[in-house]
Amino acid sequence: MNTLETAEQLKEIVREKYSQIAEQSKSENESSCCGATCGCATVDYVVMADDYSKIEGYAPDADLGLGCGLPTEFALIKEGDTVVDLGSGAGNDCFVARSLTGENGKVIGLDFTEKMIAKARVNADKLGYKNVEFRQGDIENMPIAGGVADVVVSNCVLNLVPNKKQAFAETFRILKKGGHFSVSDIVLVGALPQGLQKSAEMYAGCVAGAIQKDEYMDMIKQAGFNEIKIQKEKRIDLPVEILKEYLSASEIDDFKNGKSGIFSVTVYAEKPVNCCAPGCCD
Repeated sequence: MNTLETAEQLKEIVREKYSQIAEQSKSENESSCCGATCGCATVDYVVMADDYSKIEGYAPDADLGLGCGLPTEFALIKEGDTVVDLGSGAGNDCFVARSLTGENGKVIGLDFTEKMIAKARVNADKLGYKNVEFRQGDIENMPIAGGVADVVVSNCVLNLVPNKKQAFAETFRILKKGGHFSVSDIVLVGALPQGLQKSAEMYAGCVAGAIQKDEYMDMIKQAGFNEIKIQKEKRIDLPVEILKEYLSASEIDDFKNGKSGIFSVTVYAEKPVNCCAPGCCD
């Protein structure tokens, strides 16, 4: 199997999973491991997601409990900004961003899954927002013009993208010079046990699609960004009832007592004002 075939298969897994998620309520997602039913305990919502309920702009109907951070909290969004949310789902982060950018700004949500886009548009119509737009598209080839965004946010999505280097290159391209991103994502430190790494179910649940933290940070640098920093970091302690679906008892002990692990990070970076890199001075 070549790399291209593998990437397309992984994309299809994500598309199928998140199409199913789009048709479920938040409570249903909370009771299943990947945000979609697969016969195990809650991974995404209980273990990874942060609480949005007290944040201005929070829309309960748009919260599917799939994130691993609060990127909008760190994104330095200003009145009048144009904000792009990568992997916008049912629209929750877009609506939070809209509360910050105001009526004079614009928010564009990009999602890979048609059913998610449809759900987000219904939610935007309910709220009467005219400056929040949802587009279907691939993060590796965004249907967004270059130099459009003041700010890019994303919540536990880029780790699902097979070609992360291309995803960061596209993020660089759509940002204005001097623009920035704040992205919450899942990364690894040390070797993840093979039982987790190879599981397609966990891939769709934001774990096995993750890469090493150092590699992730280096990709951002190689894309041309500067002022790169981790704004928030927390270890994801997966409960034993989840780990036992993939690992033996001895492997669980080794994993929980070792230095390796799964982490949620919120990363900030800027597109330089003066630069000459692909997507910067075309």
